[in-house]
Amino acid sequence: MLQIGVIIPALNPDEKLITLIQEITNKKNLNLPITNLIIIDDGSDSDHDNIFDQLSKLAIPKLTILHHKKNLGKGAALKTGFTFAQKHFPDLTGIATMDSDGQHTVEALNSCLKKFSLNPDQLVIGVRHFTNSVPFRSQFGNVLTSKLVRILTHQNISDTQTGLRIIPMTYTKDLISFPGNRFEFEFDMLLQAKKFNIKVVEQPIPTIYLDGNSSSHFRVIRDSLAIYARFFKFATSGFISFIVDVSLFYLVLFTIGNHVLNSILIATIISRVLSSVVNYVINHRIVFNHAGQRTFIKYGCLFIVQMLASGFFTNALTSLLPITNGQLMPTVAKMIVDFILFIISYQIQRDFIFKEVSQNVQ
Repeated sequence: MLQIGVIIPALNPDEKLITLIQEITNKKNLNLPITNLIIIDDGSDSDHDNIFDQLSKLAIPKLTILHHKKNLGKGAALKTGFTFAQKHFPDLTGIATMDSDGQHTVEALNSCLKKFSLNPDQLVIGVRHFTNSVPFRSQFGNVLTSKLVRILTHQNISDTQTGLRIIPMTYTKDLISFPGNRFEFEFDMLLQAKKFNIKVVEQPIPTIYLDGNSSSHFRVIRDSLAIYARFFKFATSGFISFIVDVSLFYLVLFTIGNHVLNSILIATIISRVLSSVVNYVINHRIVFNHAGQRTFIKYGCLFIVQMLASGFFTNALTSLLPITNGQLMPTVAKMIVDFILFIISYQIQRDFIFKEVSQNVQ
């Protein structure tokens, strides 16, 4: 029999949280049994102490309330819940996460549990239907992030910001070590799923917004920037390496004075060696956070293949461009070729060289 725990992060909740807990515990026909409920008080102010007092007085044996002394963020609250569950409830099959503001109903939870029961190794997300009636800040970035996830992970995820999820217990062991303590943590959970062989599947749920979604603690500017941080870092790394590569390529060709095959190969080798050192250091330490094993050797092999491909394809493309006596056409050809190789290289670095290795949390 599959067993499910429920984790609910809460910051300054109201009576809707009490109602949700009562409905979960009173529900007799859930597709999977809820064996444990964990609420994380993420630094709520004293005006909301009565809510947690009322929850404690419900005397629900399966209910645990954890407290953060100060607000650490939704991601931090989820990681606190995952850590607690790993330590005290290791036999759980999966963990459901829900919001405390009444947006997620027990019926929606039940539909996601039914989907999860078909394959407990998959991450089930409850996806909302976005219409013009949905508040702007709830739509902000969701379409863009969904497209980015589709491009970078080849997974079609239409709602990247949904808080209703059923997560395999095995994946929570990896999630505990993820960086990010706010809404970007939930985004990374989807972005990194493929690396850990976790397939993300969707289950439609009702779209409920109360009072214009005023209870949401999503900070539009700051949290959106945090969500896009991974893309910014990789783009910056690529741009810096690109500037170093193209600049050195042009200078070497200028020194040699022609762009026959040997000259282009020499320029490519010199510029690619130095720019690749810069790219490796930035990607290894900053973009992929020291992930992967034997990365230097793997990156070195990629570097050699990519360097040779850049030289030969740049020469081939140069021969198709208008003939000039300067270094402009070879440089333009190199920019085109290297852009295509950059896209291919990212896929290889993400899925092979800097792939994160699963480690069990004790």
